[in-house]
Amino acid sequence: MKKNIVLLLFITLLFVVFSAKASFVEGLEDVPLPKNVTQIENGSLSFDNEEIRFFESYLAVEKQNFEHVVKFYNDTLPQMGWQKKGSAKQKISFERDGESLEITKESEKPLILRLVVKSKQQ
Repeated sequence: MKKNIVLLLFITLLFVVFSAKASFVEGLEDVPLPKNVTQIENGSLSFDNEEIRFFESYLAVEKQNFEHVVKFYNDTLPQMGWQKKGSAKQKISFERDGESLEITKESEKPLILRLVVKSKQQ
């Protein structure tokens, strides 16, 4: 019982520390932003109802290349329940609970990414 309480406190502390330092894509509470990556203002589109969801946003990357961003998402998204489904030179994709998440490199200089979350039915 004592071990469980200590473990629970430790996990809670880790969550608080991670949440305080991490920033997330606005509109997606479970997709973090890597360091030096910002969401482009007015570059998002969102639609959802009881049957489908569609979310699109553009991200600007400073001081990192696409491979660093791919590594970040390969390391962090599985911790949030996303399973990697594929990758190509310009894109990585994940799935979770009937949804897909794709991150595509739109341009190199400046490095701009397109992030899309949508229901698999689409």
